This record gives sequence, C-alpha cells and structure tokens, in this order.
Amino acid sequence: MALGRGALAGLVSAGTAIGIGELAAAFVRPAAAPIIAVGNKFVLLTPESLKDYAIRQFGSNDKNMLLLGIYVVIGLLAIVLGVLAIRWLWVGVAGLIGFGAVGVYAAATANAARDSDVVPTIIGTACAVAVLIWLVNALGTGDRRPFDRLVAAPAASGTPRRRFLIGGVCAAGFAAVTGFGGRALQHRRFDAAQSRAAVRLPEPASPAPPLPPHADLAKGAASFITPNKNFYRVDTALAVPQLDAKTWQLRVYGRVDRELTLSFDDLLARPLIERYITMACVSDPVGGPYIGTAKFLGAPLADLLREAGVHPDADQIVGRSSDGMTIGTPTAVIMDGRDAMLAVGMNGEPLPVEHGFPVRMLVPGLYGYVSATKWLAELQATRFADFDGYWVQRGWVQKAPIQLESRIDTPRPFARLRRGTQVMIAGVAWHQHVGVGGVQVQVGDGPWQAARLGQVPSADTWVQWVLPWTVEGSGPVRLRVRAIDRDGQVQSSKRAEPYPGAASGWHSIVVQLS
Repeated sequence: MALGRGALAGLVSAGTAIGIGELAAAFVRPAAAPIIAVGNKFVLLTPESLKDYAIRQFGSNDKNMLLLGIYVVIGLLAIVLGVLAIRWLWVGVAGLIGFGAVGVYAAATANAARDSDVVPTIIGTACAVAVLIWLVNALGTGDRRPFDRLVAAPAASGTPRRRFLIGGVCAAGFAAVTGFGGRALQHRRFDAAQSRAAVRLPEPASPAPPLPPHADLAKGAASFITPNKNFYRVDTALAVPQLDAKTWQLRVYGRVDRELTLSFDDLLARPLIERYITMACVSDPVGGPYIGTAKFLGAPLADLLREAGVHPDADQIVGRSSDGMTIGTPTAVIMDGRDAMLAVGMNGEPLPVEHGFPVRMLVPGLYGYVSATKWLAELQATRFADFDGYWVQRGWVQKAPIQLESRIDTPRPFARLRRGTQVMIAGVAWHQHVGVGGVQVQVGDGPWQAARLGQVPSADTWVQWVLPWTVEGSGPVRLRVRAIDRDGQVQSSKRAEPYPGAASGWHSIVVQLS
C-alpha cells in the first residue's frame, strides 16, 4: 500500500507541475509551457541519427511521439520520487526541484528564448513541491523533516489515509483542470487562425501559367497538386508559432547597403508572383512521402535583396524564424532568375499556420533545409565562412540542390496482380529547376521501357508518369523506376541514406503475380 500511495503522490505532484505550468504559459506564450520547453531543448540536443530514425519511423507524428516519450519518462521518475518521498520527504522534494531546474535550463537556453519563458516552470515546480509536502504530511509517515510543520493536516479531517486520498483526488482534479484549461486558454490567446482568416490576398501581378490539361494523368500517381491538409511537414517546432499578421515584421540586414523593415501590408503591396512549385525534404528516403506540389503566391525575393543592396561578398542569405530556426541559402541561387519568393499564399489561401503563416521563404530547386524558412522574421546577408545554419551545424551539407529522383506510387508494394490483366504502373519524378525529360521502368529482368509523361507548367515541378503493363508470369516480380532529366543525366542507381546530403538510388517494389 505504501508503494501505491507513494506512486500516487509522485504522479499527482508531477501532474500539478505540468498543469500549473500550462496555465501560466497562457499568460507568457505557448513555447514557455514546461513540457514544450523541455521538448524543444531535447530536439536541440538530439543526435542527427536519432532524429533521422524518428522521422523515418513516425513521419509527421515524430513530435507527438517525442512529447509522449517525455510524459512517460516524467511519469516513471515521478513514481520513483513519490515512493522515496513516503520514506524520506526531502528526497522527493529535492527530486522535484531538480526536475524544475532542468525545465528552467531548457526554457532559458532554447532557440529564441525569452526571459519570461522560465516563469511557468518555476511556478509549476513550486506548486508541485507544496502538493507533495501536503500529501506526505497527510499520511504522517516516514522522515518528514524539515517539512513536517509547513503544511499541517487538520486533526478533524479524518484518518491519514482518508486525508491523503481526498487530497490526492482534489490535487489530481486541479492538475487536470489547469492543464486542459491552460492549453485551451493558450489556444484562445495565441491562436493565429483569426489573423489568418482576416487576410485578403491580392491578385498576383504575374499569375501562374495555366495548368496543362494532362498534368494530372489520374492513373494512380500522387495528385499533381497536393492539398494543403496533405502537404508534408518536417520541422522542429513542437509548439507551432502563432503570429499575428498585423504585428508581423521582416527585418533585412547584415552585409547590405540599406537595412529594411517590412510589415505584412508592405509585402502584400509589392508586385506578387504566383507559381507552381514542388518542395522536397532532404530527409526523404528513396520512394518516400516528403514531397509535394502547391501553387504559391509571394513577393520575389531577389527584388527585395536588390533594394537592400546586398554586398558582393555576401554569399549567403540566412533566414531566421520566429522560433529561432536558421536556414542558410546561397545568394547566387536566389539571384539567378528563378522564382525565389517570400510566400504568403498556398493553393489560393493564406499560408496554413503549420506551413509558416504569415510568411515563409521558398527557393525552387533547393531542399527545404537550405531554402524554406517558415514563420520568417529576419533575413541576414552574410557569408558561409562566417555562419552555418541549424542543420549545417548538425552535419548536413552546406549547399543542397535537389537531386534527380523518381517514385512508384501504384501498384502498391506486395500487391497481388492477376495474369492477363492490364495494370498501370505510375508515379512521379522530379528534378526541380532542371526538369524531367524521361522516365523508364523495368519489370523483373526485362528491358527498360519508356513511360508516358504528364505535362508540367514549368521545370520547377514534379511530373507524373505512367506505363501500361500486361501482367505475365508468376511469383514475385520486382518493378524499378529511374528518371532522366532534361540535360540527359540518368538518375543514379547508387543507394545512399538521406544524411548528410539527400538519399539516392532507384525506387523499386515487389508485386506478386497469380
């Protein structure tokens, strides 16, 4: 029984810290919530191999799995501290204070940390200590020095067990109310949905070219345009930044002749361009899902940099997000005539909050980690010799043009296909800002066959491909695909993992013939 009561005391105390911390964060900012602060620090300290594993295993749910893991670890340690506190109260109190110290350190040293970010953790820890002391005092067991007189249990309140259970239930209920209520209050005070709903995007000065009638072959490949709700998301933000377009500003500084500061209205007043652009994540494995195409609306980035007067020696433009993420892009690539932009719209809507509202940076032909800063706050003209962005500091290559790749979308791996039927082998291929000139498919050990390509609005998008196949033979058969770009380069067959500079190799699947 003592072990059970100790476990309950520890869990309730830790729950109080989390709940009160969430409530306090509603008056600071969501990123200051203790669990989020610890999680953000964990992300900063996590080795790249572990991050890559988490992305491969859990995809866009990697952040939820991290938070779940933090809750589980806290719960297990809280049980241990509670059990120890029943015997030696000072051990439990010291443990909670140690937890609080870790939280304060995490909140104070996270990217873009503010001085006030430590407040929710401090308040939550103090409340947790008070709850633990009260519960142990209510039981009246073990060595409670030097806290036995801090919270005295009234004699008329019943037996120690009854006092403990009533106090534990009340504290647990309070923790739940403050936790869920604090999260709801955070959403109400900081949610950017209302600001996004108020945005009215202007007509582009340069509209996107009409989408060719045969861009979407509808043969089982991924839709040419990826809906916003299905667009992949890979970033480190555990709490998605909630920015108000009315107060948003962009600072352009560094090695420039003139520092610039633009509001969101200033950006919308500029001549905007609209383009279909395929984005890809460098962490995408061969045949993976971290790629999509959307119609983006934004202000040309090169024009803005010309106005600022970027110095000739500034070979890197560093984008900084509101949460402290840094992404470095070669200046020469931005200025070479491609449609690099500060995007404000996506598929006819203001940017979704999780994709960077109100403004993100896009540079066609580069992987996102060197070009696509979300929740953009600053642009700094600097040099590669002077600064490395977040991912480059972690060992990813400094300059990363997108590689020539292709993928089979249908049939699905291990599909059972009947002999004599006609099956469409279909998928997508891409080499942004270069373009795809051809796609070839191999069935088993047979010859490479040319697939039919869909039409594309520009070289900055992927292309659908399809090959009709009359199923012949029996048993398992492997299907392979490779692409050829418009310069005649054939996709490499050499297998490589994404780290440190993009995956390579031919995508293949096995199907069963019967």
